Amino acid sequence: MITLHGIPNCDTVKKARAWLDANGREHRFHDFKKQGVPEAGLDAWLASAGWETLVNRKGTTWRQLDEATRAAVVDSTSARRLLLERPSLIKRPVVQWSDGAITVGFDSADWASRR
Repeated sequence: MITLHGIPNCDTVKKARAWLDANGREHRFHDFKKQGVPEAGLDAWLASAGWETLVNRKGTTWRQLDEATRAAVVDSTSARRLLLERPSLIKRPVVQWSDGAITVGFDSADWASRR
């Protein structure tokens, strides 16, 4: 089963969910806002994708952080702490595919090649 993690009002998550539906990919949705960030999942995402990929430095949540908080994100441990505290900082969507692979962001060409 494919699990798509994100926030329902995120435009990229909406596109990703629509793509999965349109392409007949059965999936479940994990809402960070309602269900929180799964700590074991976050650890797997950090190990697979890396903290630099997972931290969304282009979003408004990042820009709203004070400089000291942004500067303190220097490794996987500091990123993990902040991502658990502020799930909106996680680049979305995070997808765990049926084969266990993890991707971050939406890329229809890449997704089309996955089963």
